[in-house]
Amino acid sequence: MRTRMNDEDLIARLTERAKPVRRLAPPWQGALLWLGLAAALMAAAVAISGFRQDLEMRLGLMHEQVNIACALATGILAAFAAFNVARPDGDTRWLYAPLLPALGWVAGMSLGCVRDIWLGGFAGLGLGTSFGCTRFILGFGIPMTLSMLWMVRHGALMRPVEVSAMAGLAAAAIASVGLTLLHHLDAAAMVLIWHGSSVLLVTWVARAWGRQALQAMGPKLEQVG
Repeated sequence: MRTRMNDEDLIARLTERAKPVRRLAPPWQGALLWLGLAAALMAAAVAISGFRQDLEMRLGLMHEQVNIACALATGILAAFAAFNVARPDGDTRWLYAPLLPALGWVAGMSLGCVRDIWLGGFAGLGLGTSFGCTRFILGFGIPMTLSMLWMVRHGALMRPVEVSAMAGLAAAAIASVGLTLLHHLDAAAMVLIWHGSSVLLVTWVARAWGRQALQAMGPKLEQVG
């Protein structure tokens, strides 16, 4: 018959097995490190492919500047949100931080569609296919999402769905900005459809499978007794 362990024995057993606990890095430190990694990968992509030839002209357009700024702000704030919410004492209000720039980003692309229709009719929408956009955003977004989940694996199990969704949004938004600098896709409707759907896809995949990824990467708990 198994005897019940008293409090003193339990404390002694836990003390014997205890390992030094590494404190979690500040959220801003992890976010900046991840953003630096994303910037390095984008720089590598530029070195391989080069900037789009009309980049200077596109960046001279006010609406293009606003869209890029909103997309970049969405990615940056989503990264900070993920690292903050991943902590046990994290403030869940960070989840609302990327909302405003994300709405501005979508609104900017939607107004671009209206502008194209005004100038050239529905033919001005330039609808077509651009699977390269999806491949780029998925190819960049999913690995960068996994890298962020690995970085927060020791604390993110408290809110795995929220952290994963923010990680996916951050990675996909940054990928969309990089794609704008590299790929010729000027029609606002095309950008809205292909960039927007790819960003949503990466975010959804991260939200749906983030819990499993965190459980696979996170620390394993030992049973005492």
